[in-house]
Amino acid sequence: MIKRNAYWFCPKCGFKESIWNKYYWRCPRCGNPLDIEYEKIFEPRGNRFLRYSSYYPFKPVKTRGEGGTPLVIDNDGRHKLIYKLEYLNPSGSFKDRGTLLSITYAYLMNYKSVVEDTSGNTGISVALYSRVYGLEATIIMPSYAPSGKKKLVKILGGKIVEAPTRTDASNIVLQYVKNSYYVAHTWNYFYIIGASTISFEIFEEYGVPDYIVIPVGSGGLFLGIIRGFEYLKNIGVINKVPVPIAVQGYSVQPLYEKIHGVKKPGEESDLADGILVASPPRINDLVYYLNKYRGKIILVGNTDIIEAQKELFQKGFIVEPTSATVYAAYTKINEELPPSDIVLVLTGSGLKTLN
Repeated sequence: MIKRNAYWFCPKCGFKESIWNKYYWRCPRCGNPLDIEYEKIFEPRGNRFLRYSSYYPFKPVKTRGEGGTPLVIDNDGRHKLIYKLEYLNPSGSFKDRGTLLSITYAYLMNYKSVVEDTSGNTGISVALYSRVYGLEATIIMPSYAPSGKKKLVKILGGKIVEAPTRTDASNIVLQYVKNSYYVAHTWNYFYIIGASTISFEIFEEYGVPDYIVIPVGSGGLFLGIIRGFEYLKNIGVINKVPVPIAVQGYSVQPLYEKIHGVKKPGEESDLADGILVASPPRINDLVYYLNKYRGKIILVGNTDIIEAQKELFQKGFIVEPTSATVYAAYTKINEELPPSDIVLVLTGSGLKTLN
């Protein structure tokens, strides 16, 4: 078992401690999100998620075939669209990459139970990997979470506690964290590390696209992908980072508000439950990377999402509404983009949202 020297690090106050001493889901000194400092090495070997084990602070003990998701290329006039099928991960979403690392860490730290607040996909993923590792899982979910997602959590052995809203779920979970490992995926740096491997796979299979379209809820997927490409650029493997296009809905648009200072009016977007995150903990990082790489933020509504999901189904991609937001965003801006290669990250399976 490879366990590297790795440290919790707070970029705000400078707090630093070995991750093997104690688990912190946020900085114990100032409450800021924590990063993990360790020596990252890019030496791809093997297949799927384990191919990048040299990049992780430890090697996962048990896996279920995460990562290695297909790229499907579709020419759309002036643009080459490259779909990254993250919904084909074991639990049906990209979250498995981060959850595998997070639950492996809980296992290595001898936790017996885990707790998490989520709108759905992370709950399924946490329930799955908790079952694999023999841990008890309690999942706090908003009452409006899709029934298919709730059923899957229960089938996988997770205990569900319902909350009125996503924000309420985040508050209620704090009652459960004293004796359990709190996954805290919206804060947890393991999810950023896990998402970075999406960048590695795109690079190894295709190269570096001109643009990449990413749905943004808590922002871990966005940060992981952009930091992944940035890491490859910093070590001299590639010479550019794709221009990021962040997607949020009109209903909940914290990134747009942070950048522009106002909320943009538009149609409700509550169908995309995966991006209904009102207060992303790392919002300053999101703004930083969006500005650094001259990215855009596009807002979509339910009508946009429904039409995009229908088109993706017709193309053969069975995705959930949150996944469809990336195609909805693309259709809004395709006329203004020059001829280019564009990756659309399809994050979650539509099979979990069918009633």
